[in-house]
Amino acid sequence: MNWHQTVFEVIDMRSFSNMWFWIALAVVWSLASHWVLGVPYDMILRARHGGQAEADLGDIVRINVNRLLHIVREAGAVLLGSGCFLASGLAVLGFVYRVEFAQALFLLGFPFFFVGWLSLSTARRIASGRLEGEALRRRLLRHRLYTQLIGAAAIFVTALWGMYQNLSIGVLGH
Repeated sequence: MNWHQTVFEVIDMRSFSNMWFWIALAVVWSLASHWVLGVPYDMILRARHGGQAEADLGDIVRINVNRLLHIVREAGAVLLGSGCFLASGLAVLGFVYRVEFAQALFLLGFPFFFVGWLSLSTARRIASGRLEGEALRRRLLRHRLYTQLIGAAAIFVTALWGMYQNLSIGVLGH
């Protein structure tokens, strides 16, 4: 057995029947909902008590918002173009040429366009409104809720497509 056969047996390019794909999907969305604009969720909860925790939250949000807005100003068009190129390439490979690995990567990554748009929108609102204290926490918690809703929809669609793929390959033998 040569090295590439060994690699493909370990990785198993049939993603939807692979336990590691589903673990990765759960971990990715868990991390996406835990880190709200680069701020850990527990830090938002601790800031409810005021004092230094609230000041720390304001500082880290300001730093991350300014960083995100700077990246978008400097390289936003290039990042958007590259992301669209990658997403459309995966979509064509996956759904036109029926490469299951490309389908899995597309279903894993495409919803993050919505999360990115949501993050940019939230960052702009925070920067323009100079939100602090309770208003800032509410905005971050709303962002987290919307991220979780996007994640739930993405997991649902991925699960439906994965079941369809597994059933059609298993039953129909494609």
